[in-house]
Amino acid sequence: MKNLPEHKLVVYNTLSRKKELFKPLKPPHIGLYVCGPTVYGDAHLGHARPAITFDLVFRYLTHLGYKVRYVRNITDVGHLENDADEGEDKIAKKARLEQLEPMEVVQHYVVAYHKNMDSLNVLRPSIEPHASGHIIEQIEMIKKIVELGYAYEVNGSVYFDVEKYNQSHQYGILSGRKLEDLISNTRELSGQLEKKNAADFALWKKAEPAHIMRWPSPWGDGFPGWHMECSAMGCKYLGDEFDIHGGGMDLLFPHHESEIAQSTIANGKAPVRYWMHNNMITINGQKMGKSLGNAMSLDDFFAGNHTLLEKAYSPMTIRFFMLQAQYRSTLDFSNEALQAAEKGLKKLIVAAETLNQIQSTKDAPGLGIDKIEAGCYAAMNDDFNSPVAIASLFEAVRIINSVKEGHSQINAEELEQLKKLYRSFVFDILGLVSEEAGNDHQLVDGLMQTIIQLRQDARTRKDYATSDLIRDKLTSLNIEVKDGKEGTVWSLKA
Repeated sequence: MKNLPEHKLVVYNTLSRKKELFKPLKPPHIGLYVCGPTVYGDAHLGHARPAITFDLVFRYLTHLGYKVRYVRNITDVGHLENDADEGEDKIAKKARLEQLEPMEVVQHYVVAYHKNMDSLNVLRPSIEPHASGHIIEQIEMIKKIVELGYAYEVNGSVYFDVEKYNQSHQYGILSGRKLEDLISNTRELSGQLEKKNAADFALWKKAEPAHIMRWPSPWGDGFPGWHMECSAMGCKYLGDEFDIHGGGMDLLFPHHESEIAQSTIANGKAPVRYWMHNNMITINGQKMGKSLGNAMSLDDFFAGNHTLLEKAYSPMTIRFFMLQAQYRSTLDFSNEALQAAEKGLKKLIVAAETLNQIQSTKDAPGLGIDKIEAGCYAAMNDDFNSPVAIASLFEAVRIINSVKEGHSQINAEELEQLKKLYRSFVFDILGLVSEEAGNDHQLVDGLMQTIIQLRQDARTRKDYATSDLIRDKLTSLNIEVKDGKEGTVWSLKA
């Protein structure tokens, strides 16, 4: 891992409400957990922002030399219609209306989500667990909380005792909310009647006879509460305590607040050291919503299929636009802003292509590439401040164009430094790709996956000569192949 002073990373921790020097629990290993999608509808901008935000975090931490285990869950069970543990499971509701099996609904939207994320060049996480595949782990965690006296069973449902927890801990530590206010402001719903207090939340819900998604448990047939899945899966794959938990600001309360409470009791310690939350998205200054007529899927943006859109906007335009705002700031989409981002992205990509065409001049004076590089790192080390990093890259664009037009000269050392800077920041860290090169990249990746599979088949047959030959041939083409626990990945050498 790089230990240069300028690479000291500072992150804003929602838990402390301030920027803190990032100190991993077990360097160079980092555990990163991000709340993924609830798969009962098409992916929209609200799905894209956390995906791109934490893709940036994942990419930059990896660039710095950390070994990141990135876990992003799929919520495919138990997410009710509201946060008071009432209503119908949204996936089950979709399945009932369309006369499908719930897992057919899940599979359809997971495939569509992955397609959208691939278009946005969002890297796949190290592990992508489904809530429905971890029912046993959730039941075991609930049993532990019950045994410790912080949960109680009523009519086949199990609720977390928030008031008892609050006597020795602070429920509301992320949001700053007080339990007394939460209780007084909670709406009266039928499910509240069986709780000790209105603020208590469900760890397990009894399944009514018509409920499709149900599992046996010590308390009868039912399904886990929404908050439980992340606690159980985070613990399983990252341990009782891990480095970073991320998600949208809308998840801060009650989802993440409840995660902290139940994990703290079950494991005897706070689960996460750094909480990170991306801010919300608006469209033309308004919140997104069907009632406002501005709810748009990512496919709508890519195809231009909405009355509010003047044209189609490419996935890279969407990605670049999001990266032009610091992840903790609100982000407003408009045709004017998207078209400006489109032009800016084109300038950045054209400069990258120009960079490969210009020639160095021997003994040319320095152009300050060190300062630009330092600016990029300083920005990213300041809570992943991508817009400031992009501003530094546009300084590089000015230099590239000046050299191309013959107004400046660049020496060989700085030319190579600039090329490396572009590869690192524009492509590897910001994750931008040329729109024209997108299909070519997918083709190359498809070919590489085939080659990797052939190499793996050779290794399985213990044909190490063929396996080594494939690796050596790829190395001669400047392609690096790395074998790890999660599989084999390839990359172009810098």
